[in-house]
Amino acid sequence: MTDTPQPITATPAPGQIISHLGVRYTTVKEGLAHILVPEATVEANAKVRNDQGVSQVFYNPIQQFNRDLTILTIRAHGKEKIAQKELAAQNKAKHIDKKRKRKDHTQAQEERPSKVPKTPEDGADVQMVEAGAAEGSNDGVEVSAPVVEDNGVADKPAEPTTDNDASAENGVKPPKFTILDALSASGLRALRYAHEIPFVTSVTSNDLLKAAVESIKLNVQHNGLESKINVSHDDALAHMYTLISKELRRRDAHGKPVKSDKYDVVDLDPYGSAAPFLDAAVQSVRDDGGLLCVTCTDSGVWASNGYPEKCYALYGGVPVKGWFSHEVGLRLILHAIESAAAKYGLAMEPMMSLSIDFYIRVFVRIRKSPAMVKFQGGKNMVVYNCDSGCGAWTTQPLMRNKPAANKKGSGVFYKHVFAQGPTVPEKGCEHCGSTMHLAGPMYAGRIQSPPFIERVLAELEEAPEGVYGTTERIRGMLQTALEEIMLSPEEMKEAKPEGEADTPAPKPKQTASREAELATIDPYPFYVHPSALAGTIHCQTPPENHFKGALRGLGYRVTRSHCKPGSIKTDAPWSMIWHVMREWARQKAPVKVENIKPGSTAYRVLGLGKAQEAENRGEAAEDTAALPDVVFDEKLGQEAKSKLVRYQMNPRENWGPMNRAKGK
Repeated sequence: MTDTPQPITATPAPGQIISHLGVRYTTVKEGLAHILVPEATVEANAKVRNDQGVSQVFYNPIQQFNRDLTILTIRAHGKEKIAQKELAAQNKAKHIDKKRKRKDHTQAQEERPSKVPKTPEDGADVQMVEAGAAEGSNDGVEVSAPVVEDNGVADKPAEPTTDNDASAENGVKPPKFTILDALSASGLRALRYAHEIPFVTSVTSNDLLKAAVESIKLNVQHNGLESKINVSHDDALAHMYTLISKELRRRDAHGKPVKSDKYDVVDLDPYGSAAPFLDAAVQSVRDDGGLLCVTCTDSGVWASNGYPEKCYALYGGVPVKGWFSHEVGLRLILHAIESAAAKYGLAMEPMMSLSIDFYIRVFVRIRKSPAMVKFQGGKNMVVYNCDSGCGAWTTQPLMRNKPAANKKGSGVFYKHVFAQGPTVPEKGCEHCGSTMHLAGPMYAGRIQSPPFIERVLAELEEAPEGVYGTTERIRGMLQTALEEIMLSPEEMKEAKPEGEADTPAPKPKQTASREAELATIDPYPFYVHPSALAGTIHCQTPPENHFKGALRGLGYRVTRSHCKPGSIKTDAPWSMIWHVMREWARQKAPVKVENIKPGSTAYRVLGLGKAQEAENRGEAAEDTAALPDVVFDEKLGQEAKSKLVRYQMNPRENWGPMNRAKGK
């Protein structure tokens, strides 16, 4: 590229030097969009990085994964919604056409005479000829009589109109598809949405900072997208609540809402927590299945035990202290979205929920459905967590969605009843006796929708080469998220006929009732980590394949979580997990018992206390013959080889979210 400055109207190209109103910019390309970065910012950031300091963010390449993933997700969601809108428009056009035909037919029947008189000049008696009864008429076919006009000339009956003709006459327009980028910063997301999602009709790029808005306007002008992107200088909450206020006032003569101007997609990508924006966002997105995209970067709040009071204030729940804290964070944020929506009769349906690097990104659909909202109590839980001991956890539902047979006995309906508790013994953890602490409430349902993830993966495979720079990582993470779903035994029976061989990724029957789907909770919500288990009993960590092979050999299912490398999700109960670890210590990695402090967690989990107590009482040690034998079969634990990039490695030093952008 030449170093000669170009005007802002020049055709965008990467590495371009743009001069506008005395300021020089360098263009950076991501996807199909180009943004203008002031040269002073580039130089300052480079200098700060050389000094191992912290730079101010203007363009953060680390977030490209987030943007690439979001575009593919909106494409997958949008194609489905556009198809629904087009079908609705076609059905409406057909209905209008049929209505018009009936009206025309009725009008013709009313206007034409039932009998046609002969001309009086003939001198003959007037003969009344029955319409449609003339000789030679075809059997079973209605023949319309000619209509005599004032000039005495009969017009030929009109030809029937086809549905295609009606569609052309009605001029069905392509459906609207609108996106709100509520916290737009440089406007890069809005630019990419406008460039890379072909069916988008309008993108609103909003920011509160005046400097950010000026930057967005320049980027929109440079990309030639003035007709597709609306730049808004407003507080995000004010923008969304203004839209909501207009919606409430827009009623017809009967008091019913008229056509909605809500957004098909609302994207919240703040610096920190999205919690303050959730109430407005759930009301601003279309309530017929609109997509809400939410990012929360405050992992120090929802994925640590340092600020439980702040986590409760923001998300309405308490976090855990444990290795599965990021999965808990996902469920806390989903619970906050669901709670914000439910008070308006809106139901939340998680499509894809991901823990990524230093933040969480969730994609949910919002629907107006008071009936779905009734299931919310049974789709939330608290967790008893043995954080001061062995790390075992037990869930406690807040309510139960209980199926009951209807009066006819031909089906079921759901009662929403109180749940029994507690689900843990009063003395503490049943495995080590330590005190257990409460976490939550949090979302207890499925956090992934396999059909939706498959559609996003299909979009990825169809994507043009070179547009998405994080293709391999997206493929790896989504495939891992797809595999982490483990069905309950009841779902397994529905998904697989009796006697049929096991499949890697069973799916529930598509014919299952909507109510049963709404009542489904995730029976295996969190993962375990072999290194943490080994640390608890002070032994060498079992290799991943050995640990998986042991569990599979005992008949349990094992998969991985997308949240963390080395994570393991299983349907094995905690009693069996600790049995496997005790056998590992006995068979492969002996523990120095003399170094285990009596009364410690390791002492109790290993059962040393029980043996000693039995010996002191002069009794025989507890018989462990009833427990199954454990074989650490490495081959059984191996996964099919693949080249998927499942987990991100830090791409550079001092990698992270960078500083918040400054401006007035």
